[in-house]
Amino acid sequence: MKKEKLLNLNLQHFAEFDPDNVLLQDAKNGQIPKEQGTLVLKDIISNSVMMQLAQYEEMTKQEKEFQYLAEGVGAYWVGEGEVIRTSKPQWLTAKMTAKKLGVIVPVSREFLQYTLSDFFTQVRPLVAEAFYKKFDEATILGVDNPFEQSLQDSITDAGHVVQGGITNENFFDLSDLVNEDGFDINAYVSKKQNRSALRRIVDGYEQEDGTITDPVRLYSRSGNTLDGSPVADLDSAEMDKGELFGGNFNYVRYGIPYNLSYAISEEAQLSSIVDENNEPINLFERELIAIRATMDVGFMVLKDDAFAKTEPGNGGEDGGETP
Repeated sequence: MKKEKLLNLNLQHFAEFDPDNVLLQDAKNGQIPKEQGTLVLKDIISNSVMMQLAQYEEMTKQEKEFQYLAEGVGAYWVGEGEVIRTSKPQWLTAKMTAKKLGVIVPVSREFLQYTLSDFFTQVRPLVAEAFYKKFDEATILGVDNPFEQSLQDSITDAGHVVQGGITNENFFDLSDLVNEDGFDINAYVSKKQNRSALRRIVDGYEQEDGTITDPVRLYSRSGNTLDGSPVADLDSAEMDKGELFGGNFNYVRYGIPYNLSYAISEEAQLSSIVDENNEPINLFERELIAIRATMDVGFMVLKDDAFAKTEPGNGGEDGGETP
C-alpha cells in the first residue's frame, strides 16, 4: 500500500519551478520570478526620483522600527591637563509601515503563449514605469498618497513654502528656510519645464538699482545641478511649473519588504482604463489579458523642517522674471 501511494504522487509538483519552461497560461498568479522581479525592482529604483534621493532602509516585514542619528557627537577645545568632555549622540526611534501598491497593465492575449521569463521581460518597462510614477507622485506631491507623510505635507507642516515660483530671491529664501533650521540642502526636485528659470538664478552683489555685479550662474545645464547639488526632474502632470523642492534627503527613508506578486485576468472589466468612447475596457470583448502586479513599499520623512519648496503664483506662470 505504501508503495502504491508513492507511485501515485504527482512528482511534477515537487519539481523545481523553471520560469523559462512554464507558459504564462499555466501560471496565472504568484510571485514574479526572482530574476525578472529583481530587474523590475532595479528599473523602479533607478527611475524613481524619490528612491534615487532617499535612503534605503532594509525591511523584512510590513512594519519596521529603526533608530536614526538626530544629532551627532561634538568636539571640544581642551586645555593642557583638562579632562576631555564626553558628548552623546542623540538617537531617535522611527516606525515605518509598508503599503501595498498595485498596477494593472492590459496586453495582447498572445502573451499567454509566452514563458514567464519572456513575458516579464516584455512587460517589465510598463510595470516598472507605472510603479515608480505612482510612488513618486504620492511621496513627493502627496497625490493619492496612502502614507502618513509626503514631501509636500512635511513642507507645509514646517511652514517652509515660498510663494512666487522660481526667482533669485525665492531660491535664496528656500535655502535659508532649510539652513536656518540646521540642515544642508543636498538635492532638489524640479521638472524640465523649470530649467529656463533655473538658468537665471545667479549669485553676486546686488546694487541699489537691483542689478547684480559679478553674477555667477548657479545652475549647470551639463550636470543638471543647482548650487552644487543634483536636480532630479519629476515627469508628472501633477507637478506645476514653478515648483521646486529642496532639502536634505538623508532624512527620508523607503523600504521594500517583499517580492513582487502578479495575477493574470482574461475576463475583467477595467474600470480605471477607458477606450476612445470613454467606456471601461472589457478584456473578453477585446481579446486582451491584463496583468495586475503588486508590491509593498514603506516610506517616511524623518525631519519635516529639513525641506522647503517654491510654489508658482504672484508673478506669472513660473513666478515672474529673475535678474
